[in-house]
Amino acid sequence: MKKSLLSLLLLSSLLLLGGTRRIEAQDDSRITVNVVLVQLNVAVTDRKGNYVTGLKPEDFAITEDKIPERIATFEEGNEPTTRLVIGPDGKMVAQPVVAESDTATAAEGGVRPGGQGTTGANVFILFDTSNYMYRGFVFAQDSIADFIRSLEGVGRTAFYSYSRDLSRAVPLTPDRGAVLRGVRSTVAGDDAALYNSLLLTVKDAARLTGRKAIVVFSNGPDNASLVPPEDVAELAQSTGTIIYMISTRDAQAEPISTAVFERMSKATGGKAYFSKSWKDEKDAFASIREDLAHLYALSYYPAANVNRGWRSISVKLVGEAAQKYRIRTRDGYRVLKQPQVASAAPPPAASSEAEIQPQQ
Repeated sequence: MKKSLLSLLLLSSLLLLGGTRRIEAQDDSRITVNVVLVQLNVAVTDRKGNYVTGLKPEDFAITEDKIPERIATFEEGNEPTTRLVIGPDGKMVAQPVVAESDTATAAEGGVRPGGQGTTGANVFILFDTSNYMYRGFVFAQDSIADFIRSLEGVGRTAFYSYSRDLSRAVPLTPDRGAVLRGVRSTVAGDDAALYNSLLLTVKDAARLTGRKAIVVFSNGPDNASLVPPEDVAELAQSTGTIIYMISTRDAQAEPISTAVFERMSKATGGKAYFSKSWKDEKDAFASIREDLAHLYALSYYPAANVNRGWRSISVKLVGEAAQKYRIRTRDGYRVLKQPQVASAAPPPAASSEAEIQPQQ
């Protein structure tokens, strides 16, 4: 009961701004997510693992529960977002998306919702400052600082740290210097509540449109959270937030954490890295940087679908590219029938509802 209560308390305040999706408490036991626009981060590589660039919207085919979906917006790497509309001649036309000004500040953490036209990803860095990190604290700061300096083309960066509690040291900002100062100001602390802190970070990222990613730098297992990692992964899936995990522990030394990190990152379309040395950690950061720079961001409004449970998403390439290249992205999200609530206006025709159910 204690675990369920804390999960509920952490999730019940979730509110997504900007109109693309909304998370709200429906009763005393669950959180629901109204999904109007499904966002996907898609990595395309050849058989040698090299990133493939220059693909167009017509090169991708998306289905949800085998129902074909029409791409609404498209973005490659750090290029501006384009909106796909049907022209007078019935053909698809790409239109640039004009950046919208930030109109509201989230009450928690000072995060502003990103405008639809924001170029580049929004990246949250979550740094483990628990007592697990004492021995290599300065080296970890150096690795993160180098990563931040290398993030060319990223729209905005936030730097958070955690031990028993989450510290939003630097909210999302385009000011790289402010983020670097935040890294240097951190101090090592208490036990590690990774999943509690990651859940709150996903909540902040969920308010944003476009590409959003969380990079977790961890030096040990979670020993203080009351939120199960499955809840975190499901919320990240439902809000289109990609999670990368970097662990300073060898995968064989922490088999339980290793399995959790791998499942969570894979479920969101990200990757997990397990480093034996500081060089391995820098290599992991370099790999994430390259991934962020080469992701395709696709979105679509879900077609009518009677399935109110888990919806499977399939992204494939068409034509010659289908045989030559490989795709990595999230594989779906969970939905639930919308509760019958009296309302003066009908819900959006394209909306669906994803449930985050705290574990008992």
